[in-house]
Amino acid sequence: MRTLVIGGMQFMGRRIVEKLLERGHDVTVLHRRATHELGPRVGNLQADRADLPLVARVIGQGRFDAVFDLAYDWQHGTPASQVEAAARSCGPQLQRYVFMSSVAAYPPGVDHREEDPLAPDDFPNPYVQHKASAERALFRMHAESGSPVVTFRPPFVHGPGQPFYREAFFWDRLLDGRLIILPDGGESPMPWAFVDDVAEACVRATEVPDAAGQAFNVGHVEKTTQRTFVEALARVAGVEPAFVSVPRARIHAAGGQLMGPQLYFGEYLDLPPLSSIIEKAPRVLGVTPTPLEEALGKSYAWYRTQPRRAVDYAFEDRLLAGA
Repeated sequence: MRTLVIGGMQFMGRRIVEKLLERGHDVTVLHRRATHELGPRVGNLQADRADLPLVARVIGQGRFDAVFDLAYDWQHGTPASQVEAAARSCGPQLQRYVFMSSVAAYPPGVDHREEDPLAPDDFPNPYVQHKASAERALFRMHAESGSPVVTFRPPFVHGPGQPFYREAFFWDRLLDGRLIILPDGGESPMPWAFVDDVAEACVRATEVPDAAGQAFNVGHVEKTTQRTFVEALARVAGVEPAFVSVPRARIHAAGGQLMGPQLYFGEYLDLPPLSSIIEKAPRVLGVTPTPLEEALGKSYAWYRTQPRRAVDYAFEDRLLAGA
């Protein structure tokens, strides 16, 4: 099968590329650079996906059987128009267009199922708006012409190669004997997905006929809160965690950030409660989620091979001083 991975140089995209190669597929990546380091078996297409005519031309000329669309521009956003343009560029030979959406495509709330409404087009958060609107555009295409689209809605994704300061944020502090700050006690739901499981589900979507035209929630089946997730990270590292609850209002008043130098709970992790039911993907695609701590063990093994970053705890010390 001729496959294209848009965003194949990043976290989830790299794992999808690896799985496709393991299955013997012809793999090409589309990204902004003229070269890549994925090896001679992987083809290279250079384009900025915001350049719609160029993207349409290179995808159309490639005559791909399956396209995996994972690229999101965190600086400028990736609106539905860019996703739809890429999908419409594929020729009649296309068997699957797999789009990486997010649990964030749902409005805030817990235990969402795939048939639940997505966030509206005017949702104030651009990322949420773009993911939900792109899904609607793709499913309109499916309804109109039978376009073989599939979408996936993972929560926070973890695993070896994690680009965000998330698991490592806590392991750094646990290994340094630091108190872990829990916003308002850390009882907020915080679901996760293992990168290997997400990649396997995406590839399986090209192999299962019934996947076409469907959306799938993917992730661990274990229910985790902010606190219980950190407790799992601590068990994997063989460390006894120590926590301190700090009111969110005080954290925010002190200048706590979701991204930046004044982190208090990892990058973009302290968000309003949002979770989904993981049942359809295992049933339809035959992908059983990896047990949480088994997956975290693989992440921890990778983390231990990486250079330790120099962490400035000054902001956390100020919060802890008043706790």
